[in-house]
Amino acid sequence: MSYYIHADKFFLENRTESGGYLEVQDNGKFGFYLREDQKPLTAEIKEFPGKWVAPGLVDTHIHGSLHEDVMKSNWEGINKISEGLLSAGVTSWLPTTVTAADSELTRVCKMFADHQGQETGAKIQGIHFEGPFFTTEHAGAENPKYMLDPDIDLLRKWRQASNKMLIKISLAPERKGAPEFVRAAVKEGMVVALGHSSASFEKAIACVEAGASVFTHAYNGMDTMSQHAPSLVGAAFSSRLTTAELICDGHHVQEPAVRALINAKGCEHIALITDCMEAGMMPDGDYMLGELPVYVKDGMARLKNGDNLAGSILQLKDGVKNVVDWNIATAEDAIMMATYVPAKSSKILEKCGSIMPDKPADFLILNPDLTLKQTYLNGELRYQA
Repeated sequence: MSYYIHADKFFLENRTESGGYLEVQDNGKFGFYLREDQKPLTAEIKEFPGKWVAPGLVDTHIHGSLHEDVMKSNWEGINKISEGLLSAGVTSWLPTTVTAADSELTRVCKMFADHQGQETGAKIQGIHFEGPFFTTEHAGAENPKYMLDPDIDLLRKWRQASNKMLIKISLAPERKGAPEFVRAAVKEGMVVALGHSSASFEKAIACVEAGASVFTHAYNGMDTMSQHAPSLVGAAFSSRLTTAELICDGHHVQEPAVRALINAKGCEHIALITDCMEAGMMPDGDYMLGELPVYVKDGMARLKNGDNLAGSILQLKDGVKNVVDWNIATAEDAIMMATYVPAKSSKILEKCGSIMPDKPADFLILNPDLTLKQTYLNGELRYQA
């Protein structure tokens, strides 16, 4: 049965409206937004006084949570992540791999293909391969022994195994044949991101001009930028229409650096991500990221050998709140960076990322301090704080 939401604020795709009514149709999709003076007289109205309505968040770079991991969990474990993400305000996500052997990556692709559309929580809108075409100098928490040069035939094999669920891949621009790979991958509809790299500015920009459009967790896994060596970070700053991923947990990137990149690119080119690993929503202790042991303490996940940061334990709703609490962005822009921008940058905007008529009614009820009250999926209440 259709109903309307009546709330204090609505974060629509192109405007933020105060008051009014948002239709949720009986097919689980959004209808029209109506102004406060257009109150529907015959429909059911759900009242949310003092609350805000936002699109469900979209996490396009996440490895796991709840002691489950994209690389090691079976389908039941993946669905557990999917269900748990609703409490983080996430209604769509891209399960993200780490660098691994071809056989392992192919197995993961087949698992997702075999269960396509069967998740019962946050919607799996595609798969993101973080690697294996990276450089060993910036391996971070990725296993260098599996890193290799880009291979379009390998990508096609993985795409086929995934039933074309593989839609995004991150690589290092200095690997042999990178621009040619980017061109071919983009031609096949892939989103190509750049990261885990020691690339010069020139090599990075060559890949951008070949079609790469995203920077993988900007600053992290990249050479630092200087006025004489702009590096991959400089390419993120100076390429006008690309999107930079940012982990806003306060550990991966300090607030002034977050502010600088957002100021340089504009909120419409920043995708908030978590890079969350299996320790998300779990207590401190010992965990794994792929094949590498990790320990979690003081809000950070680090490799046991080497002390590098190893993904995060961030929930996306907290990343949104952080950039507002740090006085970097308005609530309107913070929500856009965790919904519209990641969806658009991953070419899944028609399925998620904004409130528009005939899009799935995946939305959040927020308190004015941006804490989460409720999560709805296809117009049905699925999580309550």
